Amino acid sequence: MKIFIRITMALALVMAIFNATKIDFEAPLEGDSSVAVIGILASLSAFLLLLILLLSKKIASKINGN
Repeated sequence: MKIFIRITMALALVMAIFNATKIDFEAPLEGDSSVAVIGILASLSAFLLLLILLLSKKIASKINGN
């Protein structure tokens, strides 16, 4: 499970970087740039949620004594 979480975290970062290349900084909230901004926010949110999941699993294993 730990490997799967780390792989999906890496994929979320790759998606954020890919979407960052699609932003037109002249008008970041118009057209395809708005889709890229939404994609960046979604992938960073997924990364944060996966990080919280990873930390909670680590805390649970320490509490259980494993």
